[in-house]
Amino acid sequence: MKIDIALGQYCEGNSPLHRLDPRAKLIMSILFIVAIFMAKNVFAFLFLILFSVALAAVSKVSPRVVLRGLKPILFIAAFTAVINLFFVRGEQLIFEFGFVKIYLEGIINAVLIVVRIIILLAASSMLLTYTTTPLALTDGLEQLLSPLAKLKIPVHDFSMMMTIALRFIPTLVEETEKIMNAQKARGADFTSGNIMKRVKALVPIIIPLFVSAFRRANELAVAMECRCYTGGEGRTRMNKLHAGMRDLFGILIVIAAGVVIVLINRVNFGFSLVM
Repeated sequence: MKIDIALGQYCEGNSPLHRLDPRAKLIMSILFIVAIFMAKNVFAFLFLILFSVALAAVSKVSPRVVLRGLKPILFIAAFTAVINLFFVRGEQLIFEFGFVKIYLEGIINAVLIVVRIIILLAASSMLLTYTTTPLALTDGLEQLLSPLAKLKIPVHDFSMMMTIALRFIPTLVEETEKIMNAQKARGADFTSGNIMKRVKALVPIIIPLFVSAFRRANELAVAMECRCYTGGEGRTRMNKLHAGMRDLFGILIVIAAGVVIVLINRVNFGFSLVM
């Protein structure tokens, strides 16, 4: 079984999104996430989908890469959809069997919440990991949180940890695939049997993966110490960040999208997302 994941990978390019300041992209991501959670009806979600498609077109990231990055959250999305499908009550009963009742409102909620999760991951990935290098993301996050440094909060350390975590997601997934292939060559079976047998079959994968993760973390720590890395204090940067009018324009576009969603929410289309 090949594990194909794009989460945390940077896609090199020269699109308008690639050229934006990482601080602007972080602000745009936060604003767009707020806009996603403000959506209350189907038409607001349709607007979000169109906006996300336009975002993908501007980023020039391959649709295959975007779809590949959605694989990790398919189970979470499906689980959330099932919960809303069976536990959301409404006025229009569609199906009833014993204590199981499915309402039209539950179906609408299930679909819209899945769409919300997919848009959330796809848009944030296009604004951040796909179009921003880990180093630029670290610098942007650190500078945005720099006022907190006056409160003795280790802003640089936090930014570095976040970036390293994103950077090592593809590495750990690739390591998992190698371990699974090695165990299969030894006769391991991960697809047959009941749930308990499948869980036990994962033990020969989890233990080597943890050992490998700790080994990589130790090697990274040693490499940083050998290069006299001491954190953010007194640290200089080879490339300084410079925000311009195009960054302000990008932020204003996302704000305008949020305003459009608020206006759409005010229109009564006959149903809304029940939360």
